Amino acid sequence: MTVNFADLRREYSHAALDEADVDPCPTRQFDAWFREAVERNLEMPNAMVLATCGADGQPSARFVLLKDYGTEGFVFYSHAGSHKGRQLAENPRAALLFYWEPLHRQVRIEGSVEEMPAEEAAEYFASRPYGARLSACAASQSSVVPSRAFLESRREELDRKYRGGDVPPPGTWRGYRVRPASFEFWQGREDRLHDRIRYEPDGQGGWTIRRLAP
Repeated sequence: MTVNFADLRREYSHAALDEADVDPCPTRQFDAWFREAVERNLEMPNAMVLATCGADGQPSARFVLLKDYGTEGFVFYSHAGSHKGRQLAENPRAALLFYWEPLHRQVRIEGSVEEMPAEEAAEYFASRPYGARLSACAASQSSVVPSRAFLESRREELDRKYRGGDVPPPGTWRGYRVRPASFEFWQGREDRLHDRIRYEPDGQGGWTIRRLAP
């Protein structure tokens, strides 16, 4: 299949990103960008790529949804028995990637991962729509199933059981918090002379801010 990639070229012409102007705290800098993405009504601004790597050294990436963030870290929910859950059990480190179009901005976050308290994971699960709770219980995430009909049948069975009431979280339901060890903020600029600002711990409770070549 032939694709003319020249037709996909584009120029970036948005705000600059200067190390003298960014917030000293990377979480506050993220918050400013994230809020702007929300205010611009961008589609799913909390969608993020989660990259993990198990003991076999094979990296894996997929989109998940950010559900909370702050100075303690960035939170998402999943199943411990899923592919990502098994990798995190073997190697509790991860990378996150946000990209916000048409702002031409991306944020990379790398750090360690910890499981959240079970009660917090259960509280979030209870806040999900009823149908989403049923789907989460229909089968073990990442397991092989014979067909979609199997999943639909299993979901209908659960619906008859719970009848719109409380659905307990499956035993594998977990909350995960990524505790950042580094941040990188990328702003697309004209002629591919992009702005890249990296935050790394300074060893004294703060952050060292450096500019990287695009």
